[in-house]
Amino acid sequence: MLEPERHQMILEALKVKNTVKLQELVDLTNSSESTIRRDLIQLEQGKFLKRVHGGAAKLQGKLQEPSMSEKSSKNLQTKRQIAQFASSLVDEGDCIYLDAGSTIFEMIAFLPENIVVVTNGLTHVNELIEKNIKTFLLGGNAKPKTKALIGRGALNSLEQYRFDKCFMGVNGIHSQFGYTTPDPEEALIKQLALSLSREAFVVADESKFSEIAFAKIADLHQAIIITNELDPDTQEQYQSKTKIKVVTS
Repeated sequence: MLEPERHQMILEALKVKNTVKLQELVDLTNSSESTIRRDLIQLEQGKFLKRVHGGAAKLQGKLQEPSMSEKSSKNLQTKRQIAQFASSLVDEGDCIYLDAGSTIFEMIAFLPENIVVVTNGLTHVNELIEKNIKTFLLGGNAKPKTKALIGRGALNSLEQYRFDKCFMGVNGIHSQFGYTTPDPEEALIKQLALSLSREAFVVADESKFSEIAFAKIADLHQAIIITNELDPDTQEQYQSKTKIKVVTS
């Protein structure tokens, strides 16, 4: 079978379901595993799909944005492992910024109490108060889908603070296009928080890699990535551009 035919069959398979296993593609195209691996690398480089453990997955739309409840229910155990490690980087006495992300929310249970937190995440506030953590909430417009405070009010209030560390969620991590999110207004909040922090961390599971959302936040080197176990090729690709802390179970 010619390469263009295999590529078409792979993409058609991804239209039917969001992820396909390597062995399924081997059987479908009657090709060797090494041939399919090369095809997946080429298609990923062409931004047609992304490689995942044991196969390939469909790329998300540039404006696709799950709700907070949808995000909270996905990959929960992995998110908690990543969040626990991220929280271990917070020292007593730190002033930190917590972004309005679902993995960031999972950090709160593991944070030390003697810190100051600034956040734009409405879902974070009760948990922070329950832990007796001194908390400052940004102003601005409350976004229904992600429960994030955004807009001019949020930017103006954020400018009043400086941070030891900030922790951000993102929708896309790409070796060429950096960190991205669907909403330009949320991207502005993330950009500013990053610029006001001595250290910046992007906290995201492996599903965010090779994704590209609509609005750019920052280049890869501007933050350290905390994630779960990655494919060795993927890890090597990103480690050449920024620091990655990989959390394994």
